[in-house]
Amino acid sequence: MSDREPEPGTGEAARPEPAVEPVEPVEPVEPVEPSSPPASPAAAIRPEPASTMQPTEDVAPVGAESTLPGAHRGGFQRLPTAPVAITAESAPHDPDGDQPEPVLMWAMPQPAPPARGIAGWALAFAIVALIASLFVGWGFPVAVAAIVAAIIALRRPLESRAVAIWALAIAAVSMLYSAGWLLFAATSAGLIG
Repeated sequence: MSDREPEPGTGEAARPEPAVEPVEPVEPVEPVEPSSPPASPAAAIRPEPASTMQPTEDVAPVGAESTLPGAHRGGFQRLPTAPVAITAESAPHDPDGDQPEPVLMWAMPQPAPPARGIAGWALAFAIVALIASLFVGWGFPVAVAAIVAAIIALRRPLESRAVAIWALAIAAVSMLYSAGWLLFAATSAGLIG
């Protein structure tokens, strides 16, 4: 209700005030005095329980329909998270074979295996460089390529170390032969004294 009074002649009718029934005062319950003195000083400080009042008629008594939250209200008795028996088959049996093979659209692709074979290529370059260095001195660049490939193969864990070591040894020998041919060609041409 507002604090303003309706002005006369505005058309608002005065609202009647609701009737309030008087409430009978309830006598407080007297606390019972303990028969023995308190055992400790802390018990003497404890306040006495407040007097309780009886409920009035306008408060409805609590019935059986009012239950605590989480209390069982009938119906389903077993928890929905109960263990489920494990079956041997994880999918229904397909006797006719009519069902198509499942397509794995969102499966991650298998990663490509690391490349192997650098040790083999190093050995092949070393053999070619050795054969070339027996006849001419220009097998030197092929021997350098064989040494680089052999060193890379030794640093990779999946490569054959034995093949890489053989490639490195043969490439070193082919470099010595190539260097010998180049030194012979330089002295024959009069380039070196």
